[in-house]
Amino acid sequence: MAVLNKIRQRSVFLIVIIALALFSFVLADVLRNGGFSSQKSQNTVASVNGEEIKREDFARKVNAASRSFGNGSSIRAVNYVYDQEVRGIILKEQFETLGLQIGNDKNLDVLEESLRNNPTFQNEAGVFDIAKVKEYRDAIRGNAQAEKQWKDFENGILQSAKEQEYFNMIKAAAGATLKEGELTYKAENDKVSIKYAQVPYSTIVDSTITVSDSEIAAYIKDHPKEFKTEATRDIQYVFFKEEPSLADENELKKEVEALLNTRTEYNNASKATDTLSGFKTVTDYETFVNENSAMKFQDKFSFKKDLPAAVADTLYNTPVGGVYGPYKDGGYIKLSRVVAQKQLPDSVKASHILVSWKGLQTETDSTRTKEQAKVLADSILEVVKRSKSKFTELAAKYSADNSNKDKGGDLDYFTFGRMVPAFNDYAFEGKVGDIGVVETQFGYHIIDIKDQKNKQKAVKIATIAQKIEVSEKTSNDVFKKTTKFEMTSSKGNFSEVAAADKYEVKPVNKIKALDEFIPGLQSQRTIVQWAFDEERAIGSIKRFQVKDGFAVVQLTAKAKAGLMSVADARTNVEGIIRNEKKGAKIIAGFSGATIEEIAKSQKVTVKNAASLTLKNPTISGAGNEPKVVGTAFGLEKGKVSKPIQGEKGVYVIEVTGKTEAKKLDNYKSYANKATKEQINAVDSQVIKALKEAAEIEDSRAKFY
Repeated sequence: MAVLNKIRQRSVFLIVIIALALFSFVLADVLRNGGFSSQKSQNTVASVNGEEIKREDFARKVNAASRSFGNGSSIRAVNYVYDQEVRGIILKEQFETLGLQIGNDKNLDVLEESLRNNPTFQNEAGVFDIAKVKEYRDAIRGNAQAEKQWKDFENGILQSAKEQEYFNMIKAAAGATLKEGELTYKAENDKVSIKYAQVPYSTIVDSTITVSDSEIAAYIKDHPKEFKTEATRDIQYVFFKEEPSLADENELKKEVEALLNTRTEYNNASKATDTLSGFKTVTDYETFVNENSAMKFQDKFSFKKDLPAAVADTLYNTPVGGVYGPYKDGGYIKLSRVVAQKQLPDSVKASHILVSWKGLQTETDSTRTKEQAKVLADSILEVVKRSKSKFTELAAKYSADNSNKDKGGDLDYFTFGRMVPAFNDYAFEGKVGDIGVVETQFGYHIIDIKDQKNKQKAVKIATIAQKIEVSEKTSNDVFKKTTKFEMTSSKGNFSEVAAADKYEVKPVNKIKALDEFIPGLQSQRTIVQWAFDEERAIGSIKRFQVKDGFAVVQLTAKAKAGLMSVADARTNVEGIIRNEKKGAKIIAGFSGATIEEIAKSQKVTVKNAASLTLKNPTISGAGNEPKVVGTAFGLEKGKVSKPIQGEKGVYVIEVTGKTEAKKLDNYKSYANKATKEQINAVDSQVIKALKEAAEIEDSRAKFY
């Protein structure tokens, strides 16, 4: 009581302390999130030139896109909607700047084009009727969801119409002149021949040329567009697979084996002990299998080649009534009983007439009912039984199988199991010369068995199969191992702790904020988001539940968006700078005035290359060398060039011949070709340019 009295006496003081604590907590959150606008940032997926893409509307569109895409990558739908939203905003700004509008007549044309084939908006004659659109609008009035869907639809087709007009205006301004057409023609058809001396960069050993970090940094600075990089994270992880143990397999084998023999079981309903037949002796083996197996009974015969390879010999040679197992097959423990065997051909030649009826996928224009189809099939059967010669004629007239009706219904030879079950059973279990009617999901088949080959033993096997699954004990053991490693590695060195327990550490580098797949773990957005949390420190460790187990993940590195680091760029840049240095070294060793003298000084041979074009600057024996071929076209015949640093080495060339393409009266066809290429590139290039010019803040990774 004394303590309570003291608290009451100091209640005002305590309230002030609590209030200050709460305020400091809120203030810290505000400062961490960039001010009091943090709530706003929590509802904005992205902003384009100041226009925000709201989270709620974005999520609704992502859900719709996900349904359209079906099962698969969730981030795919996010990226699709994001691209559409950004595209819509930047184009809308262009429309507003240009004052681009779609008139009522054009709007109606677009609406008609979109709805022309929709029966809801067609009149009795099957023609689009604008009055039907008005009727539909009136019908959905008051239904908020339907009205919004219709409004979205109208806005969508209006946006598409504006886009079409916008791009058409740009395309109208695109075009190549006749002079450009002439240049295109000449690039393809003007030819030059050269003799050349090439000193490959490989003549100088890489180890003799050093490339410093400062040189790579300077190259990156001079070529910033080539080395822009997004923010990335590096992680490493250990995967703990949750899979059945040998003990789990053995326990399941005991359970399956218990089904072999007759057993007693107390029946709560009858208050008596029932005697239950085992798999060895049960007569209704189909029901027994269906009640005790994860796989239903397969009422079919199999040849030896169709049986599981590891036990094929044993099962095939087991007598009727014999039981084999339990045995492991794939992810199952199985128990098999041979219930029948017979001699069957491995291939059959047959012809058929397919009689279909309305509603089946094989019938498109008939009003025939199933009953009428049966009557027709029976009638055809009676006719062909009396006279097989009429089979071809009747197949052409009545068969719904267009692939062979004009061939008398001939199916040629087919192997066991290729046809649907009822058809297969009749063809393989019947005799040559048999003709009968069989019903399948395609209709009624009148089948004529013409030939059977390679009769051999086939067996029918009843198999009980139980899936091998992780037991609770095994699952707990995996969880304990995972938790122990997570705790131990958090206190020590991740890699050393893993090595001590012989766990494999898998590194994954350069993960981007919107990446979804992590090698070895498949789709793991949760791990990516964890790694990109702004407060996540390098060295942080966390356990994640993933497909088939757990992953203990450590964040090992963070890189901000900007220019690529020297270390990351070295792989690409080092070779370029090294070749530049090699080129300078090679050139310093050149001596002589003629190409032959220069070649001799470098101990290389002079080679020839003929009919080179600017369109295809490939030198035989040297590869693609646009700089060298370009130099050749600008060089006079008989002149020796200065040293040229090409793709594969340093070149000195001499032009030995030039052939100008025959002049054309008109280069319009080539100008048209160039124009078409420009027009085809308009849509993508314009959007790319507008995106580059826009101020875009992308926060997708915070939400998805």
